[in-house]
Amino acid sequence: MLDPHELYELTDDLPDLGQPVLIQALTGFVDAGNASRLAREQLLTSLDARTIATFDVDQLFDYRSRRPVMTFVEDHWEDYDAPELALHLLHDDDETPFLLLTGPEPDLQWERFVAAVSAVAARLDVRLTVGLNSIPMAVPHTRPTGVTAHATRRELISGYEPWLQRVQVPGSVGHLLEYRLGQAGRDALGFSAHVPHYVAQTEYPAAAEVLLSSVSRSTGLLLPNDSLRSAAEVVRVEIDRQVAQTDEAAALVTALEEQYDAFARGRGEKNLLAAETGPLPTADELGAELERFLAEQTRPGDTPGT
Repeated sequence: MLDPHELYELTDDLPDLGQPVLIQALTGFVDAGNASRLAREQLLTSLDARTIATFDVDQLFDYRSRRPVMTFVEDHWEDYDAPELALHLLHDDDETPFLLLTGPEPDLQWERFVAAVSAVAARLDVRLTVGLNSIPMAVPHTRPTGVTAHATRRELISGYEPWLQRVQVPGSVGHLLEYRLGQAGRDALGFSAHVPHYVAQTEYPAAAEVLLSSVSRSTGLLLPNDSLRSAAEVVRVEIDRQVAQTDEAAALVTALEEQYDAFARGRGEKNLLAAETGPLPTADELGAELERFLAEQTRPGDTPGT
């Protein structure tokens, strides 16, 4: 493997970060309801962010499969939306520093990129890496948004109950990073919010809010999510209005509610944080659903960051 250290540039004027948390929220993989994007944008717009490392996109990005946007005005090219993979330094509401990795998921050199991120994390003495995702599920929008948690050590996700035993799904750089960190004996975890499949193609801020809340719960970071909570309430009202307009949609939601509640009762759960509908999808069904959704998100000509 080529030297992963040649894949990034890290600023040399960093303050003492202690042992920060690293949140990775790359674009390009499954992002039902745009939850990861909304969570990422919430952090970048609500908190001061400073770029402290950049990665060599030219070695990682397939420009012909995801052509960046250029702006033409009358007789000249005015702008080029260059893809960027960057690591940002932010501080939470309690001034605790943490790191945020953003940008398009690499098309090429996955192992080298993972090694590079791991090297940066080791250099900055990162104590925990957390990944964000969201997946389309057969759940109703009228119930608490569920989340699947996974980690390199079970102790890192205490309180989250598994809902599938074994499943094969399309891989991602974020999940590979978690896997490789675990092999190296380093702590990493991830959260996948459950988005009602019938709103998976629209913005669903409730899922973004539960992602940030889950990160706060697992790391102790005080992350801002009030605006996401407010946006979720507005979206909930709009979905209710649209569902009420057709008997078919109302019947679908009612059926999902009944399945959701029956499954929760069967597990004796009071906290529905990790509850899911029943019967649960099979491995083949979930894999096929994620394949379909992923294909819809990465059609040729898609721009990065969408």
